[in-house]
Amino acid sequence: MTNIDELPKALKPKEEDELPKALKKENKEALPKEKKSKKMKLWKKIIITIVILGIVGVASLTFLLYGPYAGFREWLITTAMTTMTHQYFATWFYDDETIAEVMNRNKVEETNEITDTSMTVIIDQEEKEEIEYENEYERQILEKDPNNEDYKIIEISGKGYSGYLAVIYDPSRIKTVYTKKLGTSGQYLTTMAKDNDALIAINGGGFDDPNFNSNGASPLGITFSNGKLITSKSYNGQGGLIGFTEDDKLVLGKMNVAKAKELKIRDGVTFGPFLIVNGKASNVFGNGGWGTAPRTAIGQRQDGIVLFLVIDGRTVTRPGASMNDLIEIMQRYGAYNAANLDGGTSSVMVVNNEIINDPIDSTGAHKTRYISTGFILTKGEEN
Repeated sequence: MTNIDELPKALKPKEEDELPKALKKENKEALPKEKKSKKMKLWKKIIITIVILGIVGVASLTFLLYGPYAGFREWLITTAMTTMTHQYFATWFYDDETIAEVMNRNKVEETNEITDTSMTVIIDQEEKEEIEYENEYERQILEKDPNNEDYKIIEISGKGYSGYLAVIYDPSRIKTVYTKKLGTSGQYLTTMAKDNDALIAINGGGFDDPNFNSNGASPLGITFSNGKLITSKSYNGQGGLIGFTEDDKLVLGKMNVAKAKELKIRDGVTFGPFLIVNGKASNVFGNGGWGTAPRTAIGQRQDGIVLFLVIDGRTVTRPGASMNDLIEIMQRYGAYNAANLDGGTSSVMVVNNEIINDPIDSTGAHKTRYISTGFILTKGEEN
């Protein structure tokens, strides 16, 4: 084999330094052009990919919004139309006639009955006795927390939602609280709970919300607190008065102030829809017209135990609960009367002055909003 160093100089491969100047220049100019060409090809691929993804995205959204599958369309319209601030999600894409048709197909048909209080017999839950539980849910309710005689917190979860159920054993200690700035501004539930020295608090009834930007200053309908009439406005929405009588029984019904006083309502708010009245669940057509969202509900069993329920939502994996979900949860835990309270960003449960659930506002921030009313569990004499 011939060593390259032994070849005549003329036959040796030329190093770049020995190339003619013209060839050197050509080589140096070719390299940047090649790099530029590769960069241009890469950018073209990126732009083409973005355009294709955009076309696919628009086509998919169009199919969901206007295609033959009505599920997404009805979910979007009902969820948007029952929020305080996001109705534009429906009105952007659909005309009034389409929205009205969807809302008419998805609704809650309530009973016209008023709670029969004779069917609730309050049992002293402090009596110690051996109990044979009917099922796991009864065990969860009746088996008290050994460290807390006043209430018990049960974690709730289901398909697309999670939250908390507070079991209140003494209904005589449940009161309605309302904003100190009534007519001017609402307050955070944590403030109302702290001001009233509450063990537990949940948000209460709805409030006037013109243009979906109110501050929770004015409760809807009738409000009672400690036997005192706080508000007495007319109310034409679903549900009606949700209140406790002087003998600590939860009453649900569409009524005026005179009827409420006749029933001796001591604490109550106004909202709905009613979920269960006298053991009969409301008929829910489609998704109920309320879509899927964070929820708050209140109920009472025939033995007098009161249930505070708060469900979280507004995330991809946890959008919230429907009216059917609330009915199923309340029935599962034995509620004989139950009603939906204000939901969305208002849905909050406060335990010992701390929020234990995860409220999310319209911007996606993890926080609650000003509200006008709430239900609380007051401290007992031993506290």
